[in-house]
Parts: sequence; structure tokens; C-alpha cells
Amino acid sequence: MQKLINLDFVDLVSATALIVITIGLSAWERIGLELNLVLAAGRTILQLAVLGYVLDFIFAFDNVWGILVFLGVLLTITAIVARNRITQKIPQVLPLVWGSILVSTVLTVVYTNLVIVQPNRWYEPQYLIPLAGIVLGNAMNAAAIAGERFVSAMNNNQVEIETHLSLGATPELAVARYRQEAIRAGLIPTLNQMAIIGMVTIPGFVAGQLLSEVSALDAVSYQILFMFAIAFANLLTIILLTKGLSRLFFNSAAQLIR
Repeated sequence: MQKLINLDFVDLVSATALIVITIGLSAWERIGLELNLVLAAGRTILQLAVLGYVLDFIFAFDNVWGILVFLGVLLTITAIVARNRITQKIPQVLPLVWGSILVSTVLTVVYTNLVIVQPNRWYEPQYLIPLAGIVLGNAMNAAAIAGERFVSAMNNNQVEIETHLSLGATPELAVARYRQEAIRAGLIPTLNQMAIIGMVTIPGFVAGQLLSEVSALDAVSYQILFMFAIAFANLLTIILLTKGLSRLFFNSAAQLIR
């Protein structure tokens, strides 16, 4: 197998021709996305460049506290992004999202690292950072979808919920249908991805591993591990999140307050 071909600065500059052409096509068709594409391209370059330098430093520093701080920053960013997509009107949503993603990520990573992969050190950055990063990113999307769906359902069906409460239903029973629908919605992208993976698309992780000269079977094995970890973490995240969100809509007297 050929050794990985490194891309230098000239190669990266040449790669920008692709986004320039993309911007040109948008202008030619009068789509109006030129500024969006420019901003997106700029953010891509800046954010990935910063990430590259940070990861280089963390791998060289090789300190457990540095790794945990880095992952803590990622966790906080993902929680803020997910909260912004759900709602900014309820202050308690941010810590709820943060805690839900934290619990699911910790359980997933601990089980995967200690039971399955078993690296020499539990905090080996080569394994811990990619796994935690993938789980965090997917949990963020699942939380955003499920949380937004649940909050919208609660706001749009207050009369129905209050009717159930007046007939003697507990808050949990009154919102059970909306919560189940939100959980299903949050997990649909994961199920769709699992249904077509390897048939229609080659996952980014597998492609990256193949470029790094890892055997195809080893790359696929890790992708299977990642997909199962993502499914577990996503479902646990949205279960915890929707459970917590449902409590924010009721007071101690089981009355709808929002």
C-alpha cells in the first residue's frame, strides 16, 4: 500500500479552487449563497487550523488533565450549540443539555475504552479524543433535534396537556406521547445512517483510516464500534434530555407553567 501523501501549503491553496468554483456556480445561478459559502469556507479553514495546532500540542504534551480540559471545552461548545437550537428562553436548558451529553459520553467512552479497545492507558489520546469527539458531535445533533421537537410540541399542545392533567393524568403521562415522538425524531438520523452505511457512502472515519494505511477490515471494525457507540450515546442523551425538559414545564403541584 502506498504511503500517505502529505499535502503541503501549495496543495491546500490549490484545493481552494474547488470552493472558488462553488462560489462562482452560486453566483452564475443567482442562488445568493456566495457570502454564506465564503464565510463557511473561512470558518472551516480557521477552525480546522486551530484544531490541528491544539491536537498537535495535546498529543505532544500527553497529559491527562490537558486531554480532559480539551474534551470539557468540546462538551461545553456542543451543549451551547444544541441549546441554541432547542430554545434560549428557558435558562435551565443549558445545564440540562450539558449534563445529558456528559453522562452519555462518559458511559460510552468508559465502556468502549476499558472493555473493548483496552489501550495501555485509559486516557490514551489516540483513542480517547477521536471517540469522545465523534460521540459528542452526534449527541449534540440528536439532542438538538429531539429537544426542539419536544419543546415545540409542549408549546403547541398546552390545551391538550392541561386537559389530560384535569382528568387526573400525571405530568409524565400527559406528555408521554410528545416525549416519545421527540425521542424517535432525534434517533431517526442515526438509524438512517446505520441503514445505508457501507452501501451508499463510505464513512469519513473509514476513508481517513484508509488514507493512513490502516487495513480496510480494521477500519471497518472501528467504524462498527463507533456506530454502535453513537447509537447508544444518542438514545441515552435524548432520553435524559427529554425527561429533564418535561420537568421544566411543570411546578411542584403538577401544574403546567410554561
